[in-house]
Amino acid sequence: MMRLAGILLALCCATPAVAECRLALVLALDVSSSVDPREDTLQRSGVVAALTSPEVEAAFFAADQHVALAIYEWSGRYQQQLILDWTMIDSRAALVSAAETVAASTRSHTEFPTAMGYALGYGSRLLERAPPCLRKTLDMAGDGQNNEGFGPEAAYREFPFDEVTVNGLVVNAADFEGEVGLLAFYQGEVIRGPGAFMIVANGFEDYERAMRRKLERELSPPSIGALPRGAGQDDAG
Repeated sequence: MMRLAGILLALCCATPAVAECRLALVLALDVSSSVDPREDTLQRSGVVAALTSPEVEAAFFAADQHVALAIYEWSGRYQQQLILDWTMIDSRAALVSAAETVAASTRSHTEFPTAMGYALGYGSRLLERAPPCLRKTLDMAGDGQNNEGFGPEAAYREFPFDEVTVNGLVVNAADFEGEVGLLAFYQGEVIRGPGAFMIVANGFEDYERAMRRKLERELSPPSIGALPRGAGQDDAG
């Protein structure tokens, strides 16, 4: 009886294991044909500058648990390329190393359209092999609507996204894309999940600011009253 009482006491008082990773974060960069070489340079340098900014560095280490980071680029149906495989950002050195990997990367494709459904599918598969984390977030950056293959709705139906939040970084840059149509596409078809939101960059010159602001927001520990889907547009200023 004494032994049984001791076991019950141990079970009652045991502390649940806490995951060492609080967020698995994937950044997906648009390299479709609407993005010219200068704009791609601005995109990559913007990611590097945002990752190494004091505000984002502080957000990465705002909680005891770490953040796992992966980055890929996408364009056509079968044109997805991993830039940074899963890296646990557990120190400033790891964060700087991740940024250096992006800085050293070169664009893999230049001539393909915008196959966002395929890009989302790739991101979903990447998240399936992420380290165990409390939350999963996929960031879709792009300057245009889906124009090849299946769209986001089919991707969300066919790939496992039940526990994934999809945020958007909308680059309002392409001459042939109307701002209202592009924003409505991201608002209505792309962003998804609890607290999902989108940030608008006014051209690729504004990419660094938009990426920094987005990272600060999603890296912050979750709070009560997160915005539901459909109410998540941030301003562009």
